[in-house]
Amino acid sequence: QVQLVESGGGLVQPGGSLRLSCVSSGRIFSANVLAWYRQAPGKQRELVASITNASASSTKYTDSVKGRFTISRDNAKNTVYLQMNSLKPEDTAVYYCYVVRFGSDISWGQGTQVTVSS
Repeated sequence: QVQLVESGGGLVQPGGSLRLSCVSSGRIFSANVLAWYRQAPGKQRELVASITNASASSTKYTDSVKGRFTISRDNAKNTVYLQMNSLKPEDTAVYYCYVVRFGSDISWGQGTQVTVSS
């Protein structure tokens, strides 16, 4: 496993933007999956965005964030980003970074709180 450290969360007004960062202690250039999940109070953890297949860098998003969120990677910095624009109160949650390497080496970050409120 690798250590994942998220940052960038905070309080933002509706319509605002935040960029989450997830720094890995190990290389991510060949990771099978790079993803962001979120968990709101009283709800199950859900997949928000992912990058799969390192060579193709195919991205996927849950419907509720399509067109607003963008997942990206910087292999040189071993960092995964989640750019979140046009934030809504329903985006309020703890956001977790998730990395799978070598097919079965799974790592989770500790989470970063995002609160969207006026």
